[in-house]
Amino acid sequence: MTKLKLGPIIDDKPVKVTIELPAQLHRDLAAYAAALGREQGQTIGDPTKLIVPMLERFIATDRGFARARRDSGQHAPRAAAQGE
Repeated sequence: MTKLKLGPIIDDKPVKVTIELPAQLHRDLAAYAAALGREQGQTIGDPTKLIVPMLERFIATDRGFARARRDSGQHAPRAAAQGE
């Protein structure tokens, strides 16, 4: 079985953000949610719950962004730093 990049989805107090997704991206997100659910033995009823962990993972693993942040003197938020 393929190892997906996202781990378990943790419930946390959300900040509401409204976005529009292209239809194909939403279908891909739903397919990813189904694959992740099968891999982890859980049901992910709302595929949009994957957006936050995907963005966190993307930002945490972007070496160029980490370098730019370090060079500008910014520090990673504590929660993001603990996710790795």
